[in-house]
Amino acid sequence: MSAATPVPPESSVPPAAAGRAELDAALVLLARLGVRPEDLVGAGAERVPVPTFAQYVPVVAAAVGVGTRRVYSSYWNRVVEQWGERRLDEPSPSEIAQLSEALRARRVVRRNARGGQSTSEHLIAALRCLYRHAVADGLIREGDNPARKVPKPRRVPSTRRAVGPERLAEINQVAATTGNDPALDTLLLRLHTETACRRGGALGLRPCDLDATQCLILLREKGETSRWQPVSPTLMRHLLRHADERGAPPTGPLLRYRTGQPITKRRYDHLWKRIGQHLPWVAAQGISTHWLRHTTLTWVERTYGYAVAHAYAGHTDQSSGGEAGTTITYVRASQEEIAAALTGLVGEPHPLAPLPASAAGAGAAD
Repeated sequence: MSAATPVPPESSVPPAAAGRAELDAALVLLARLGVRPEDLVGAGAERVPVPTFAQYVPVVAAAVGVGTRRVYSSYWNRVVEQWGERRLDEPSPSEIAQLSEALRARRVVRRNARGGQSTSEHLIAALRCLYRHAVADGLIREGDNPARKVPKPRRVPSTRRAVGPERLAEINQVAATTGNDPALDTLLLRLHTETACRRGGALGLRPCDLDATQCLILLREKGETSRWQPVSPTLMRHLLRHADERGAPPTGPLLRYRTGQPITKRRYDHLWKRIGQHLPWVAAQGISTHWLRHTTLTWVERTYGYAVAHAYAGHTDQSSGGEAGTTITYVRASQEEIAAALTGLVGEPHPLAPLPASAAGAGAAD
């Protein structure tokens, strides 16, 4: 007699796959309980408590760079004022959009205001930065990041453009003949005109950032970038004299008032307000220091080409999108080419600029 076929124990029989009806019933039950299917993933693991905005903003502020903190701090402060006791996972995308509109309506309207897009853009960017850190810290899931679901406002085309030579001469004339410190104001204008640096780069300049031998200055600007920028021998002499006469320590801010106190961005505000009082077209168009950057870079691009202008501006390869941003990787301008452009701009030789062919030939003949 043949042996009976063994029957496997009940526990070893694989369960039948759940049908559509069972899945639908489970989803209905979860919905009634207020539970999402993704909430069940890792439900058995210990979950990290989600902090409030008041608790987490200082953590992120301490983790980012100085430049990022300077840009976003005021917006994080507004978020803490509004939602300080709320957890990070509580606000919805709609609430973020509402807060953005509320801050936009309460913004300070300046002479170069463009409808408040910058306020909304910076708030959303500040919240995205905050939530990126929260995701990295395992406090929320990437899919639960509400800031990513709020689009930034479309940027309005800038009204800034290059200032013509005659108009630029008028601006320098007013700066040199009015105000309580013409020497400081004309030095500021020349620094920005020669280097096309941003305001933050000038305010961060220190005496130890001056290479007097090669006529280079170290500019540290937004995005934690830095670069050695050529300056004319004349500007270098004035920067060294300014630092010496006004007692700037080697590692402290170079640009200072007569009292020895470092200048702030308020000096720029007062300077352009005064210039606008003497030149109505400056006030009408909202001309500011950044227009000098446009002026210099436009001239460099027209005269020496895009690659030199790109390097002169201190743009990184990632800052320009599309085909131009890719191409610049292969045609990056050298520091000598930047120095040559500066020589053409100010009409003064630079130690790093190559000699003209006629001058080099004459030197060889001697």
